[in-house]
Amino acid sequence: MDHIENLDRVAAYIKDELSQTTPHVSEQAYRVQGKTYRNVAAHFGPESEERIIVGAHYDTAGPLPGADDNASGVAGLIELARLLGRQQLPLRVELVAFSLEEPPYFRTTAMGSSVHAESLRNQNVQVRAMISLEMIGYYSDAPDSQSFPIGVLSAFYPSKGNFIGVVGRLSDGLLARKVKSAMRNTTPLPVYSINAPQFVPGVDFSDQLNYWHAGYSAVMITDTAFYRNRNYHTAKDTAEKLDYKRTAMVVEGVYAAVMNLAR
Repeated sequence: MDHIENLDRVAAYIKDELSQTTPHVSEQAYRVQGKTYRNVAAHFGPESEERIIVGAHYDTAGPLPGADDNASGVAGLIELARLLGRQQLPLRVELVAFSLEEPPYFRTTAMGSSVHAESLRNQNVQVRAMISLEMIGYYSDAPDSQSFPIGVLSAFYPSKGNFIGVVGRLSDGLLARKVKSAMRNTTPLPVYSINAPQFVPGVDFSDQLNYWHAGYSAVMITDTAFYRNRNYHTAKDTAEKLDYKRTAMVVEGVYAAVMNLAR
């Protein structure tokens, strides 16, 4: 990242927003090629043997605006904090904003989520579930606005990009079903899930990947990125193209899922 000062400003903004919902906010600083990057974490609820993690990366691809990828996920994380801050929780829920998800660091140990997941594993922390918020803001009701990594999937999923997806590995089927059920029962927004091998393009295209590496169960909540949003990784990924009403429904659904998992 050439403009680390921009990342620092974003991290400071996220920290300030999270600090309005809980006093338990911290930074996890780490070094990559002589520069310091930071994750920002907030926790809610009591100290407990198990915890739930919800995360979203706050860096963008190069100098691009990244409204959907991934300001939408970060906004969802902040709003989730506001909801959790009003509740008495039975176990610890940790919200984490990650640095360095995008290339050139994607799939490397420099990813903020890799640093965080490994720190949990090294401390023998039990994670009941991890949820990655990866692009949750773009929707389309136009016919054939949704595409798929494998053609046969079009027989099972809508051709309109007007739904939110819950994506996991084959071994995370139970978690995906629990999250999907809670989200479906909360708002009118259509919710679909898929559990597939990691070789299917897109299944591991975000921070949940590093929690799998650390041995934890994790899923991604996504609008399916470039399978729907043609503005992905371009200068056209701007705020006015997002659907804020449906994004809010995603946050309400994730909140319901977190509360159900916490019980």
